[in-house]
Amino acid sequence: MTKKYNQYLGKAGHLAVMAEFLIRGWNVAIPEVDIGDDIFVVKDENGELRRVQVKTSSTVIRQNGFSGQFNLSYGQLSDIREVIIYYVFIFRLIDQWSAPIVIPQNILFDMVENQNVGARNGDRVIFYVSMNKRLARCKTADFTPFVNNFADFDIIPH
Repeated sequence: MTKKYNQYLGKAGHLAVMAEFLIRGWNVAIPEVDIGDDIFVVKDENGELRRVQVKTSSTVIRQNGFSGQFNLSYGQLSDIREVIIYYVFIFRLIDQWSAPIVIPQNILFDMVENQNVGARNGDRVIFYVSMNKRLARCKTADFTPFVNNFADFDIIPH
């Protein structure tokens, strides 16, 4: 894939994830200057803020599903603040989006540090993830509980 394709794919994934938050009743904003957070997600009624980092992957079709990889900054992952980041991994299938994998920063960081999940390469961590109708896996880690994991983003009726 070309760099230009990857830019289009990344932005499309970003917008698909924003649409999911909007349909759940959360307001979304794109920071004017991207210094790490892709989206700010806000509960308007009380100003509750969530930080979101979207990672998008094209797919390799496998016999029983598909796989792809996600690349993120170890420095960002390890910089856990009062308002944590929610990482959203989403795959582009041939003509649709996969169910998103939504993992809070502290949990993903713990998986990297204590369960050998992801491959460190300097300041980057690469996650090779495979999915099928029942499971999502990264190395030996089960990502299935994080598929469509919007537990921290309740539906807000409007």
